[in-house]
Amino acid sequence: MASTTARLLAPVGAAGSLFAFALDVARGLFRRPFQLREFIQQAWFVASVTIIPTALVAIPFGAVIALQVGGLIRQFGAESFTGSASVLAVVQQAAPIATALLIAGAGGSAIAADLGARKIREELDAMMVLGIDPIQRLVVPRVLATMLVAVFLNGLVSVVGVAGGYVFNVVLQDGTPGAYIASFTALAQLPDIWIGLVKALIFGLIAAVVASYKGMNAGGGPKGVGDAVNESVVITFLLLFIANFVLSAVYLQVVPPKGG
Repeated sequence: MASTTARLLAPVGAAGSLFAFALDVARGLFRRPFQLREFIQQAWFVASVTIIPTALVAIPFGAVIALQVGGLIRQFGAESFTGSASVLAVVQQAAPIATALLIAGAGGSAIAADLGARKIREELDAMMVLGIDPIQRLVVPRVLATMLVAVFLNGLVSVVGVAGGYVFNVVLQDGTPGAYIASFTALAQLPDIWIGLVKALIFGLIAAVVASYKGMNAGGGPKGVGDAVNESVVITFLLLFIANFVLSAVYLQVVPPKGG
């Protein structure tokens, strides 16, 4: 009976530990000295492993949205809104989600593997013995670097996705180039860009915190590191979709749709 109860409460304990770790990271943001060199190195590393896959994923994202939205709008006889609807879908939803998936799958897994390897080699314990806080020294620069890269990747996905949607709408759906571009402001508005950037920033934060937590708590040798990487990706995906739903719901309540 006790073992069953312990298994049922294990997810609650893990969630509490993750939340406490996130609070430690937030507290470490204000501690000095700030590890600028580590931050720059991690930003470059995360960008190098994610920028090409993100650009490649953005093209089919924009194409699928353009084809689907264009087909639906054509059924309603509102072809003049195709560009605006496509831009709205890409900027608000597709770009932050695509960025989050790549950040979690490529950048987050690399962070978890790096910290997990340091954990099983007892480097983190050695740092603590020397009076160095691993969270302030290693985790904080990685979290800030991932958030920064996520914002820039979100802009990249937005641009590539809109451009891909334009090409596929004009080539495959016989759309008018001028009408596609001119309709951008019919439904889309400036806050749509801001919510996309905010989502990317929060998604990058979640991915980095979860990856760092799982990496720093890895155990059991190389197999434990591999398990930590897999768990970090799965947990991050779940949290990202939950966060996306909450942010989208709040945004639609705060900022009414244009023309509504």
